[in-house]
Amino acid sequence: SSLTGPRVAIAKDRTVRWLDRCLAAHRNPTTQNIFPIVQGGLDEALRKDCAHQMVEKDVNGFAVGGLSGGEAKEDFWYSVLVSINCLPKDKPRYVMGIGFAVDLLICCALGADMFDCVFPTRTARFGSALVRQGQLQLKRDEYATDFTPIDNQCPCSTCARYTRAYLHHIATVEPSACHLLSVHNIAFQMRLMREIRESIKEQRFPQYVKQYMKDAYPDENYPRWTIDALRAVNIELTESEPCR
Repeated sequence: SSLTGPRVAIAKDRTVRWLDRCLAAHRNPTTQNIFPIVQGGLDEALRKDCAHQMVEKDVNGFAVGGLSGGEAKEDFWYSVLVSINCLPKDKPRYVMGIGFAVDLLICCALGADMFDCVFPTRTARFGSALVRQGQLQLKRDEYATDFTPIDNQCPCSTCARYTRAYLHHIATVEPSACHLLSVHNIAFQMRLMREIRESIKEQRFPQYVKQYMKDAYPDENYPRWTIDALRAVNIELTESEPCR
């Protein structure tokens, strides 16, 4: 695999050396932050070694990189957990390239604080709107006469002014469609993170996770990897074995 083996070890060492070069060259410590990126592919030992070397440096936060590249979800969540467990809890921990709502939820449960991804805007270009149950493919004919907003609960300007039918008509045709859907998709992501943050502050995060997953999977047929990932942090989604 490209995420294991000698080349990954070489790349891990290179990213540690790169951090030293960045710190030596850094001239704006009051206006810029250096977040070293924990690498190591899917090799647990390499990730731990990389993280342990980086936490010795004087930085304001840490990133977890090298994932979201098509690896199995089981490998993805475990590599995130391994990396985060090696990083200090009093500094931000940023997982790079995470955009799917369930992935954001799971990574927050594993201890991540920050994320970035092109997903909400990229998927908008293809006429996809993000909702709690996944995505609405607005080019489908079923939305041609649907005069409801994308999401009745969404406070964004797109949901306040435009219907699914209108967006169906212009999606992937007019440039304004990707702008309108981008507004909604980013609002969806921001609302999700705000809800997660508030549930943590109010000490009801496990309950929030369980309710979100029930909304996302009404039949409670949860993917195995989500059950395993949440179980690793003592959140039990189901008492029975999943069907898939």
